[in-house]
Amino acid sequence: MSATLGTLIQQLEPTWSIRIYERLDDVAQESSNPWNNAGTGHAALCELNYTPERPDGTVDITKAVKINEQFEVSRELWHHLFATGRLTDTSFISRTPHMTFVRGEKNVEYLRRRHQALSAHPLFRDLEFTTNPAVISQWAPLLTAERDSKEPLAATRSTAGTDIDFGALTRQLIAGLVRGGADLRLEHEVKSLKRTKDGRWRLKVKDRSWNAERRTSTVTARFVFVGAGGGALPLLQSAGIPEIKGFGGFPISGEFLRTSNPELVAQHQAKVYGKADVGAPPMSVPHLDTRVVDGKSYLMFGPYAGFSPKYLKKGKYLGLVTSLRADNLGSMVGAGLKNIDLTQYLVGQVVAAPETKFHTLQTFMPTAHPKDWERITAGQRVQVIKKDASGKGVLEFGTEVVAAADGSIAGLLGASPGASTAVSAMVDVLERCFPSEIGAWRPTLDAMMPSLGGGVPADTSTLASAGRAMSEIAPSRVHPDGVLDASVYEEHADSRI
Repeated sequence: MSATLGTLIQQLEPTWSIRIYERLDDVAQESSNPWNNAGTGHAALCELNYTPERPDGTVDITKAVKINEQFEVSRELWHHLFATGRLTDTSFISRTPHMTFVRGEKNVEYLRRRHQALSAHPLFRDLEFTTNPAVISQWAPLLTAERDSKEPLAATRSTAGTDIDFGALTRQLIAGLVRGGADLRLEHEVKSLKRTKDGRWRLKVKDRSWNAERRTSTVTARFVFVGAGGGALPLLQSAGIPEIKGFGGFPISGEFLRTSNPELVAQHQAKVYGKADVGAPPMSVPHLDTRVVDGKSYLMFGPYAGFSPKYLKKGKYLGLVTSLRADNLGSMVGAGLKNIDLTQYLVGQVVAAPETKFHTLQTFMPTAHPKDWERITAGQRVQVIKKDASGKGVLEFGTEVVAAADGSIAGLLGASPGASTAVSAMVDVLERCFPSEIGAWRPTLDAMMPSLGGGVPADTSTLASAGRAMSEIAPSRVHPDGVLDASVYEEHADSRI
């Protein structure tokens, strides 16, 4: 998020001074690290939690359409940055089909209705649906091998999906910012923020490097963006802006299973999402994914939810406790009482035996064997808790921009769909925090991102599928050894991301 906002600002106002503080010894080591997230280019092609079922049995695709449009904006910006040399390569993105896979008659019928609703919309018209096990086997052989032939199955597939190494993308964006004159300070932690009399912000910064001569310093800024992942809430609380009152955060940790076995990797080229267990948070929807990280392919399954009071993976254990305030305690308690099923789910996940967790993978992949898989710890997610219209606490599962009324400070809270919609979220920050400049910026923004603002043209005959619109340059094949075929980049050198 921070890298995206900084890039936008530098494109719009290259003379403005930008300084980036990162508490760790490198960027993209928390939520953006490729092994701390699923790497899904969220376009709502496969995620069932974005297409809820209404009481009358119809499927609501409103959120799916919005997320698809937002991801399209992200790809348009990446294309512009690549075309202009700000991004030096496209190794961060690979073309990976997105699938949804369900079992049981009830789920099969739901997926059929979901496909009918989505495929009627121009953005999803290429989405395929099947109940034929032979076709599913062609799409993803590991899903059907040694499975009961009598079990009702269904799947959808979009060949326009992507896998994204958000860590590699973030590093490229930051490198571009530095080349453009931004000042990057690694191992520097912002400890507190205080508004000055002239409306600026004074930041207290701690130098965390081992050989630091001065342990703390202060810096004054006209505008501050808090893109600290789970650490954003306490920093916005430190700033004391009225807009953060009532907000809380519930941390959820997680684990993935991962394999680099080339025989398994070669048999599964897709991101396959299933249906979440009853009471499970949306971020815990099980999925078996192709991942491409640093040019090598893996398979990853999960996530398995857990609990940690930390707000950051490399943070303090008192993160949750120290975020409690008189203004958000009621929200936190109220949200907790409304989500007893979530608490029960988390407890069940924490105490579950390893063989029980592995059985979840085997429901996706019947031939899975423990010897091929290793367990890795995922990143921390802090779900937003806020007051609803009635003043009661409610748990949110999306992302939310919180900004001061005068636009001098903003931050981002929440989790999924997160990085995939970073560009739209940061354009929102620009609109809210720079109202006097946004009018002059609009032509440049529209040139970089033609579909900014969303919506579907009346003449849909010229509308490219959202899944394909900016993904043609992404590698679409992987050698059995897991190394990407470099010739794909050359073949599509003049295409769009």
